[in-house]
Amino acid sequence: MASSKKKGLKSSGPKDSNLDTNDEDKTELCPGFRDVDAFVKHGFGAVLSATKASAGLPQAGDEYDFYRSFPGFQEFCESQGDKLLHCMSQIMQHHGCRSHMRDRNKLTGLEERFDLVVDSNDVILERVGILLDEADGVNRSQQPVMPAGFQPPKVVVSSWNRKGSSPSSRSETFRLLHAKNITRPQLKFKEKVDNSNTPFIPKIFIKPNAVKPLPSYFTNKQMRKERPEDLDVPAALADFIHQQRTQEHVDDMFAHPYQYELDHLTIPENLLSKPEPQMHKPVAETKLSFVDTLEDLVALNEKLCKLSEFAVDLEHHSYRSFLGLTCLMQISTREEDFIIDTLELRSEMYILNEAFTDPSIVKVFHGADSDIEWLQRDFGLYVVNLFDTHQASRALNLARHSLDHLLKHFCNVDSDKRYQLADWRVRPLPDEMVQYARTDTHYLLYIYDCVRVQLLDFNHGQPGLLQSVWNKSSSISLKKYVKPIYTEESYLELQRKQKKSFNTQQLTAFRLLFAWRDKLARQEDESTGYVLPTHMMIKISEELPREPQGIIACCNPVPPLVRQYNNELHLLVQQAREMPLLKAEIAAQKKKGLTPIKKPEVPLFGPHDTSRVSESDPPQISGMLFSEDEDVDVQKESGLVASAKITLFEVEIKDDQESSSAAQMKARRIIESFENPFRMYLPSTDVHVNKNAKFDPSSKIFEISKRWKLQSVEQQQTELEAKKKAKQEAKEMAKKQTGNRVNLL
Repeated sequence: MASSKKKGLKSSGPKDSNLDTNDEDKTELCPGFRDVDAFVKHGFGAVLSATKASAGLPQAGDEYDFYRSFPGFQEFCESQGDKLLHCMSQIMQHHGCRSHMRDRNKLTGLEERFDLVVDSNDVILERVGILLDEADGVNRSQQPVMPAGFQPPKVVVSSWNRKGSSPSSRSETFRLLHAKNITRPQLKFKEKVDNSNTPFIPKIFIKPNAVKPLPSYFTNKQMRKERPEDLDVPAALADFIHQQRTQEHVDDMFAHPYQYELDHLTIPENLLSKPEPQMHKPVAETKLSFVDTLEDLVALNEKLCKLSEFAVDLEHHSYRSFLGLTCLMQISTREEDFIIDTLELRSEMYILNEAFTDPSIVKVFHGADSDIEWLQRDFGLYVVNLFDTHQASRALNLARHSLDHLLKHFCNVDSDKRYQLADWRVRPLPDEMVQYARTDTHYLLYIYDCVRVQLLDFNHGQPGLLQSVWNKSSSISLKKYVKPIYTEESYLELQRKQKKSFNTQQLTAFRLLFAWRDKLARQEDESTGYVLPTHMMIKISEELPREPQGIIACCNPVPPLVRQYNNELHLLVQQAREMPLLKAEIAAQKKKGLTPIKKPEVPLFGPHDTSRVSESDPPQISGMLFSEDEDVDVQKESGLVASAKITLFEVEIKDDQESSSAAQMKARRIIESFENPFRMYLPSTDVHVNKNAKFDPSSKIFEISKRWKLQSVEQQQTELEAKKKAKQEAKEMAKKQTGNRVNLL
């Protein structure tokens, strides 16, 4: 095939050059081919002709052996084979592979050549993949082109993103930006974080752009600077007083403040028509403003209110806070980028509600599901007229729906995700983190234009698909933040997710540890994963350590609060160990707490079937013939003979055979035909077993075998006599019955 293709390429050059005499001035891809399409078309034709020619060759077997017997055919095959091997060797040399195809041993030459072909194909296909990636814009061999003025980061912030290095060079040392010396920003908040076990109440007290007024509960709440229940009152009593005072406002407290506005939102016609994408400005030429004062925030709000659209994104931290913290907000317009320090302006962020709830301004997010909830929880901010590019990506059925893919697909920008899991509480922010945060929104408005164009083109110019994206984005705006509430059954949901099976003691320990973790996390304002990770809690619940050191041994690395409250955890584990176990759990202790599955009782149960015997049942004596127990009463045991659960014929046959009818006698004979085949080997109830025979195997075997033989002979004789007697009685009964019938007639 390769030789045919090569010959075809050589022969086609002059033909194409003669045909295209008028196009000599045009640049050619290679001699004889104007462009790639012509080259590929000719290559496919050459491969197809070679495949057809190979199909016409004699098949392996008798047909090939017959043609092989002719010297001319043999010489032709050898010459063509040498040409093919020479052509393949040249191709391998061109790609840097081993190419000694002809100098091979005749015995192992075929296998070695096949291995060479396989290795060469791997190398060539890998190079083809690299070239296709480069043609598609993905260059894996070189560093991505950075904007002017951008300095490559020198600090690697997470262990999962190790910088690529050659095997000869040492790996770069990197540190995490999750520093231990960061001051907890919660200490500077003017409004204390509410980690109480009560439902979340919206923070809003002013409703800009309102069509329906804000309920009186929220407007009066701001007038009271300090609630009486917030004074020196126990938390439980404060919650009770608060619930009693707000009982009449329950419906208003938990409703979405902008429910009415979002339900009656109409998208203007200009947003449903095809736009002209406005190219984003280069990052180096775009002004960046860092907002950390109230004056700058007010000025920013005034700028946003004059625009028709702007892009928003948030950076969040959840490891060192129970509910989580919104650490940064990025806003980008067509001309300028803004980064807001939300930790510093947490209490004043509600000012942006004027722009965020304006229905004439489009707010562009990407994946706004969590952002909407975080804005409500931390700032009391709500969004009206939202467009989510993530929903647009799903509607377009793109390969991936992440912001990284959209940046690469529409803007040919490679985003640096090394700071995605960084600690955004760090102040001041390093330049690398500022650039990362800025990139998330700088290109988002251009992507917003591009996806709207593709949504209309995808639906043949009809706005139906674009309207569905607007509707889904509006439904995301209606999401309400739900505070995590602890209940007595909360631990069961986590246990089901982990798919763990606990016994009574282990489940009690898991419940107590879960409650302790939740209480301490709310008290210290730490995440449950920081207090006690779930996998460590499961390990402690399974092992149930007897000593405090055992709890430490179950944790690696040991969380700081676990080491601090180790004695308290030990008391909880001891309390769980005092719980009584069930009978089945006692028998299953050796299985590391996995309780046995209780099998249903089935009436079809055989006496020798041990598959359904419970582990908690006492062992049964299987036989009495060679029993080591001298105290066993042979009269009370039936040996291996067990009563059947279901008989073949449910016929009650009385001992008085004279009163038995013919049918009953026939049933008796049928039942007697189903005899135990091992009956002759079983001892009767009155067998005398010599006690001294236990210690003399020869005498015991002799005595038992002798008694069995005598018993079997006597038993057979008695059975024969009983059968004869039964037949005679049956005949007499039949005669009597026939005589009675005749008399009756």
